[in-house]
Amino acid sequence: MSFLNRLFKIGQAEAHSAVNQFEDPIKMTEQGLRDLREDLDKALHALAEVKALAIRSRNDAETARSKALDYENKAVLLLQKANRQELETADADRLATEALTKKTQHEAQATRAGQDQEKFEASASQLNQNVQQLKQTISQWDNELRTLKARVTVSTATKTINQQLAQLDSSGTVNLLERMKEKIATEEALAESYGQIANESKSVDQEIDKALGADGSGQASADLAALKAKLGMQKQLGSSEL
Repeated sequence: MSFLNRLFKIGQAEAHSAVNQFEDPIKMTEQGLRDLREDLDKALHALAEVKALAIRSRNDAETARSKALDYENKAVLLLQKANRQELETADADRLATEALTKKTQHEAQATRAGQDQEKFEASASQLNQNVQQLKQTISQWDNELRTLKARVTVSTATKTINQQLAQLDSSGTVNLLERMKEKIATEEALAESYGQIANESKSVDQEIDKALGADGSGQASADLAALKAKLGMQKQLGSSEL
């Protein structure tokens, strides 16, 4: 037997371990509340039945006491009839004795019914306490369930965010972003470098024009006149004018 008990305990431990791995706190709490409500329904049904028994016992006691009093009155009436010689004394005594016997029986029934009534009322009082305790527990866990749902919502969201952050860091996404930032900075520096090279690679003519400005155009006119004089074009121009 002890060996079987140990096997049973081992099976229980494994079952609890499996439940702990797969249980959902919200679903388990909701199931617990459903179980409590079922217990409350059963307790209310039992309370109603016990109260009904107490009421019946009270009614039985009252009925038995009433019958006992009735048989006592009948015994008195029988003796009074015999005293008035309306009934034989022997018959009156016999019937009065039977009436008193019935009275005693009903008094005993009334006593038993009264005792049963007290027991049932005590049981009803205890059951009522259990019912009130169950109602209080259910109300408490209804509030706890709302709090648990809110906590699960917050913890789930926090867990999701933390998992995402952890996955970002572990997958190298942050490092990738840092590399992209460095690459952009490198591209910007390279663009600036090409701009400087472009400025340094201006043509000589552009530099000449920039350096001469307005004076450069005057010198060019003088050079043109000198070239024309050298070719004799100035004389031809003078004769044509005459």
